[in-house]
Amino acid sequence: MSDRPNLAPLSRGESLLFLTDDQLRRGIEAMFFAYRGFTADPDRILQEYGYGRAHHRAIHFINRSPGTTVNNLLSILGVTKQSLNRVLRTVVEDGLVDSRVGDRDKRERHLYLTEAGAALERKLSEAQRSRMRDAFRAAGPDAVAGFRAVLEQMMDPEMKRHYLDDADGGK
Repeated sequence: MSDRPNLAPLSRGESLLFLTDDQLRRGIEAMFFAYRGFTADPDRILQEYGYGRAHHRAIHFINRSPGTTVNNLLSILGVTKQSLNRVLRTVVEDGLVDSRVGDRDKRERHLYLTEAGAALERKLSEAQRSRMRDAFRAAGPDAVAGFRAVLEQMMDPEMKRHYLDDADGGK
């Protein structure tokens, strides 16, 4: 008998409404291992810059919403102001992010990727898009829809609203 956990998919006969603790544990482990794979390629790229995942998340969401405020980024990332300021100071000093004073409120700082920042973001996201594209193609459309539904159900309500607003173009 192997010490390796059984990570086989649920069979058609297994009820999705009444999962056993073992089935839930396998799902949790699958998520851990998938996340490890999902972050492996960007981690190698970030290492070249001396950056970590916090830098990646900041760059991703600044790219997603050019001109976003520091406060909005704090809300999205759920990190402390001190932690985010360390990350932002680095990427601003390295010429990847431009921080501009707000037109209406001089206390606000709006964040934009520079050309170099956009190039790094493309490199990071292409590695993840490639992995997601391959996995989605292999799993099929029903699995993709189910995967998204499960992820949305796991989100905290505030983040789910934010995510769904972004998906609708802010409508």
